[in-house]
Amino acid sequence: MVLLAAAVCNKAGKALVSRQFVEMTRSRTEGLLAAFPKLMNSGKQHTFVETESVRYVYQPMEKLYMLLITTKASNILEDLETLRLFARVIPEYCRNMEESEIIDQSFQLIFAFDEIVALGYRENVNLAQIRTFTEMDSHEEKVFQAVRQTQEKEAKDQMRRRAKEIQQKQREMAKGGRGITNSGFGSSSYRNDTGSSVIESSLPEPSSKPSYTASSTKPSGPSKALKLSTKKKDVDSFVGQLESEGERVVSVNKSVSNAVTKSSTPAIDQEAVHLSIEEKISVSAGRDGGLNNLEVHGIIQLKINDERYGRIQIGVLNRDKKGVQLQTHPNVDKRLFSGSSVIGLKNPDKAFPLNQDIGVLKWRFQTQDSSFMPLSINCWPSENGNKCDVNIEYELEQDELELEDVLISIPCPTGVGAPVVADCDGDYTYDSRKATLQWSLPLIDTSNKSGSMEFAIAGHPDDFFPVNVSFMSKKSFCDLQITDVKEIENSESVRCSKEVLLYVDKYEIV
Repeated sequence: MVLLAAAVCNKAGKALVSRQFVEMTRSRTEGLLAAFPKLMNSGKQHTFVETESVRYVYQPMEKLYMLLITTKASNILEDLETLRLFARVIPEYCRNMEESEIIDQSFQLIFAFDEIVALGYRENVNLAQIRTFTEMDSHEEKVFQAVRQTQEKEAKDQMRRRAKEIQQKQREMAKGGRGITNSGFGSSSYRNDTGSSVIESSLPEPSSKPSYTASSTKPSGPSKALKLSTKKKDVDSFVGQLESEGERVVSVNKSVSNAVTKSSTPAIDQEAVHLSIEEKISVSAGRDGGLNNLEVHGIIQLKINDERYGRIQIGVLNRDKKGVQLQTHPNVDKRLFSGSSVIGLKNPDKAFPLNQDIGVLKWRFQTQDSSFMPLSINCWPSENGNKCDVNIEYELEQDELELEDVLISIPCPTGVGAPVVADCDGDYTYDSRKATLQWSLPLIDTSNKSGSMEFAIAGHPDDFFPVNVSFMSKKSFCDLQITDVKEIENSESVRCSKEVLLYVDKYEIV
C-alpha cells in the first residue's frame, strides 16, 4: 500500500482529523502521529521526513499541518501532488484554519478524504469532482422535487378554484335560497287572509324573523374557503422566506423546467384525442472538445378523452436521418406500422383505453458524433496571476431547434467571493450558497445561435467543471411528426391536439 493515513494535526502532533486507508490499530496510528513533531528540525522547512518504516509528507497550514503517512516505497512526486490536493480540500470546508473549525467539519473532511484515496491509492479526481461527489447532488432528486412542487401548485390552484365555486354557491343560496327556505318552514303569522303571492309569502319579516336575514346564511364556523386562504398565505410566506435566504425560486424552476413540463397542466386545450411527443436527451461532452456520449429517448403518448373516438389509427411521418431505433407497443400492429407508418391496434375491433396516457411508440438514438449535439459549450479558463480568466461560449449546432429557458451552470471556487463578470450575452446570477454562476438565456435559435460570457475569479482551471446545461424545446430532436388521426370505421379525420416537448435529462461538459 502507498498511502497509509491522512491527518490534520497541530504543531504538537495532536490529531484533529485522521483517516486511515489501510488496516491499522489505533495505538500504531497514534504512535506515528506522536512521532511526527519529534522528527521535524526546528527552523527548517521541508516537505517530508522519513523513518525506518514510513515517510511523513506534510504541508504547513498556518498553525496546523496537513500530514500524509506513506510507505518508503511510494513515489514522492505523486505523494506531493496528492498532498497539494488534500491541502486544497481543507479551505473548501473550513474558512478559518483553527482547531475548532477543523473539528466541527471533521465528518465532511473525512468524506472528502475518502474521495481522494481508496485502499491506499489515489483516485483520479479533481477538486470540482470531489465537491460534486460529497454534495451528492442528484438530478433525479431535483426532478422529483420539481415535479412535486408543480403538483402542489396545481393542487393549490384547484383548491382555490373550488373555494371560489363554494363561495359563489353560498352567495347564490344567500340571495335566492332564503325565500325557498322560509316558505318551506312557513310562518302563519306572516300569511294574510287574501292570499298573497309566492314572492310576498317568501319575504321574511325583519322584526319577527331575524334568524332568516342574509347575514345568517353565512356559516358561523370557519369555512373551507378560509382554510384554503390560510394555506395559500403559508405557502406564499414559505416561498418568500426561501427568496430572502438567497434561493431563487423562479430560477430553480427554470433549471428543471424541462422536467416540470412533463407533469404540468398542458398549455393547450385537449381535444377528444390528444397526442404528445416527449424526448429526453442526455449528453456528456469533453472540456477539450469531442462528444463522449449522446443519447435520446422519445415516446408518443396517446390519450382518448371521448369514448366515441377509441377506435382510431394514427399516421406518423418519420423524416429522421440520424438512424433512430423505433419500437412499437406490443398491442400495436407492427406490420401496419412498418409498411405504412400507421399506428393501430392489432385487433381493430378493440378501442384504446379511455382517459389514460398510453405509450404507443418509443424510440432511441445514441451516438458519439459531435455533429449531432444540439448545443455546444466551450469553457476556456486560463490562469492570470492569482486569478483565473474564464471565457465561455455557446453555439447552436442544430438550426431547426429552438431552445427555450436555457440555463448554463458553471461551478466556481468557494470562499473567494463572487466572480467579476466583464461581458455577458443574456442574464446571469451568482448562487453564493452553491458557488455556481448561472447563465440564463430565454431563447436560443438561428437569430442568436452563438453567444459568450467572460468573468474572472480566483481559482484553478479544474474548478470550473463540470458545466451543466438545461433547456427545453417544442420541436422534436429526432424529427418525428403526427400527420393525421382517422377513425377505423369510416376513415374520417378526427380533430386532435398535439404537444411536442424536448427536455434535458443530463447535459454536462466534464
